[in-house]
Amino acid sequence: MSLADINPLYSLAGVLVGVLVGLTGVGGGSLMTPLLVLVFGFHPTTAVGTDLLYASATKTVGTAVHGANRTVDWRVVGRLALGSVPATVLTLIGLNYAGKNFEGTEHVITAVLGLTLIATAIAIFLRQRIHAYFSSRATVLEPGRVLWLTIVLGAILGVLVSLSSVGAGALGMTALLILYPHLPTNRLVGSDIAHAVPLTLIAGMGHWAMGSVDLALLASLLVGSVPGIIVGSVLSARVPDHVLRTILAGTLAVVGGKLLF
Repeated sequence: MSLADINPLYSLAGVLVGVLVGLTGVGGGSLMTPLLVLVFGFHPTTAVGTDLLYASATKTVGTAVHGANRTVDWRVVGRLALGSVPATVLTLIGLNYAGKNFEGTEHVITAVLGLTLIATAIAIFLRQRIHAYFSSRATVLEPGRVLWLTIVLGAILGVLVSLSSVGAGALGMTALLILYPHLPTNRLVGSDIAHAVPLTLIAGMGHWAMGSVDLALLASLLVGSVPGIIVGSVLSARVPDHVLRTILAGTLAVVGGKLLF
């Protein structure tokens, strides 16, 4: 692969998504995967596999920053990984088997992607209300119950991310706010990003082994997304967060509905 393989159009898509991720903190997989499927016409499996490695690379940088700032709770990361890693491996095995033995695997992935996008839109739009509701009504959970619920959450994210490349951000973050209401939000954000690195890497490598990763596409996306994230991060302090999240949630809901219907 050389510089000639870099597609400027895909890099532009990387810039746009990178800016949105920098502005809102979410939307990488939930925007990039449907963009690759609906706009550029990539096979859903290729879009998911490529986006997973794209997410792993970008979130590694985010993890390094959060780690340096001591805003990662590695205990939470470990609990999530206990559920997500085996769930991811099992999902990839099942996906590989289904791809070889059943027709309609593409439709299953598209349906899961559409449903996950709609769920992500709801989580983004109602995150503060959901958090406020549970914070005011729920008692502090027993440590043992929090442990197992976190592992279960990791398993659910492992399945969703392996099938659709979506869910680790908004869905995972919303659930963590409920399970760990007393942890600072920045530590939960850092933990969610750190957990997404091994999750997306393992899932992405599994898709790569199945031949569903386009390396030229991956390189083109990363060329655009890195400066895009920097620009978005700079602009984030100047644009009202609630406006951005409303636009992002509405976009994901429309795209999810289009994929389903």
